[in-house]
Amino acid sequence: MPTQPDTLLQLEGVTKDYGARVVTHVLRGIDMMVEPGEFLALTGPSGSGKSTLLNLVGLLDRATAGRIRFLGSDVAQLDEAETTALRGRGIGFVFQFHHLLPAFTALENVMLPLLADRGRRDREMHERAAALLEEVGLGARASYRATDLSGGEQQRVAIARALVMRPPLVLADEPTGNLDTESGDQVFRLLRTFNERYGTAFVIVTHDERRAAHCDRIVHLIDGLVASDSGHKVRS
Repeated sequence: MPTQPDTLLQLEGVTKDYGARVVTHVLRGIDMMVEPGEFLALTGPSGSGKSTLLNLVGLLDRATAGRIRFLGSDVAQLDEAETTALRGRGIGFVFQFHHLLPAFTALENVMLPLLADRGRRDREMHERAAALLEEVGLGARASYRATDLSGGEQQRVAIARALVMRPPLVLADEPTGNLDTESGDQVFRLLRTFNERYGTAFVIVTHDERRAAHCDRIVHLIDGLVASDSGHKVRS
């Protein structure tokens, strides 16, 4: 399966095992590609390997075997500093629980990835974070601390934070799972808006079949294998 020039992410025969004496095989040979600008749902029952796969794609963990290429780099060949830099600049994260810093304002939380990358504050950083808060409808709440925002508002801040580095890929792990239906729909629409507006690729783990059906492509995992892929033929 050769890498295409415009492929954002490619996994070839990726496995992940845990344990030494008693080995648990979580991923059993994943082949998957993500193209720039895709809006992809990753589905499957609990224990199918969705979160493990997201951790590998997000460069938070390393595969046991197989190859992962992201933005043209074979991630297994990168050292820790290179991996951290690629993750910080190339991937945004949105989790089920927003993981905002409670003592920080909405604006400060959005600025955090830029601050970590640059090591100091500057005017452009402030302006970029403020503009994103406007885009998620929270410009008027920029100075609010995270604890003063509703759950849906906190998740919108988390989306702005994920996008502030302008990454080509955003990974979202059950981003609406902790929200009521209306707030969840608002958050999902925001993800789609940014996908269409900026061409950002999204891989969204979800148990919600209704929301998965509104994605361009659905990859379904069962027992650590790709059972179906609405965008590509799965080898039997």
